[in-house]
Order: sequence, then structure tokens, then C-alpha cells
Amino acid sequence: MHVTDEDGVRTVTFDRPEVMNAFTPEIAEELAEVFAEADPDAHDAIVLTGEGAAFSAGGDVQSMAEREETPEEAYERVTETFGRVVEEALSARVPIVAKVNGDAVGAGLAIAAVSDFAYAAESASFSCAFVRVGLIPDTGGSFLLPQLVGLRTAKRLAFTGEFFGATEAAEMGLVNEAVPEGELDERVADLLDTLRARPTRTIGLAKRAIHENAGRGWREALDYENVVQSQAYATPEHEEGVAAFLEGRDPEFD
Repeated sequence: MHVTDEDGVRTVTFDRPEVMNAFTPEIAEELAEVFAEADPDAHDAIVLTGEGAAFSAGGDVQSMAEREETPEEAYERVTETFGRVVEEALSARVPIVAKVNGDAVGAGLAIAAVSDFAYAAESASFSCAFVRVGLIPDTGGSFLLPQLVGLRTAKRLAFTGEFFGATEAAEMGLVNEAVPEGELDERVADLLDTLRARPTRTIGLAKRAIHENAGRGWREALDYENVVQSQAYATPEHEEGVAAFLEGRDPEFD
């Protein structure tokens, strides 16, 4: 993968087109670092996309065939690679946008699911393909998919590994929208313009509250919401937003 920075947007491009941008553990480690380093003072968003015809075909099956390890060793590897990708993505302080330019399979589908926004070319295909190689959904798939698409649909995708199109992915809530391939860049660019105009630090706090509260009971969730909101009240972004509203102008967030 390669990483570029332009106009406050950090773009990560998976660049193994000869294997449909399949992930290795090393790539997962690099991606986790990108998420961990995200800085709201420098970045408005992170965009993920693929080189060539695919977004990502998921885990590198050739690497799987060559791997010899005990279950304990597998646990440590998965935790430190794809598990860490999910942890860092969910806690990243800036929004993550998946620009799904082509097929998203297995961990590729899961990366789109863990992103805060996902827009897909209408020509893209999806599959929760882990079962096809005798695995369960990982990279957060076992808990993210039910949240996004519902329990029965998540089971169907996980148990069958069936392929489906971008339009169905949008209808089930896996992606925000399926757009004509020639309009994908423009649609994501419009979203990035909106995000640039919003206070990134505040978005990070909202993201943190949403993810932290996903598994809590309502009393604990409400208390945590109040804790995070009290932090938002103390930010320059809140001060500027209130001042702009009272002065009848658009806010100017850093």
C-alpha cells in the first residue's frame, strides 16, 4: 500500500493489483499504524481505495497456504494484525472513508464495514468469503456485520459466502451508496468537502461516543455520552460554532 497526503486528506491505496490487493499481515500492520497516527490537527479524513480493478480480495490465500502455526500463534498474529486494524479504525480521531472502486471480498468487505463511510462503484462485487476457505468473519466482521445489516442477513453472508452487487450492499446498509463508476471520485470528493467544513476534533469525539456506547446499557451509555459531551464543550470548535451562530455567519473550523 502507499500513502499520500493532500489538502488535509490522507489517502491509502492498496497496491497489489496482481493479486486483487490481497492483504498480508505486514500490510495490516501498516494500515493499523496509519489509523493510529491520524491527527485531527493535520487530517480531515482518511480515504481507503484500491489500485486497479479491485478494492481488496481480503487475506492473501497463498500466504495462508504457506503458514504453519499453532492456534496460540494464530491468535497472537491475528490480534496484532487484523485485530489491531479494527481497534485503530474504531478509535481513529478522524473519519475513515472507504472508496470501494472494485471487488471487496473477505477482509476487504470487513475493512469497508469498519470505515465510517463507504461508497462503492456500481460495478463492485462483495462477498463475506471467509467461509470459502474454512474461516469465520474476522477483521471485525463477526460483530460489525450484524450491526450494519441485521442478524439474519449477517448470518446469510457469513454462512454462504455468496457474492452480491454494490446496489444490494447499499440496500442492506453495508455501504452508504452505490454510484456509477465514473462518478465515484466526485461523490467521495463532495463528502470530503463536507468533512473539511466540519470540526474534525468534534467528529472524533462523536465517533468515540458512538463506538464506545454500542454495547452498553442505556444508563451507562448516557453517562458516557455526558462525559464526552463535557469534553466537547471545552473545545475551541464549540466556542467558534456558538460564536458563528450568534453572529449569523458560517463557522471557520481549523
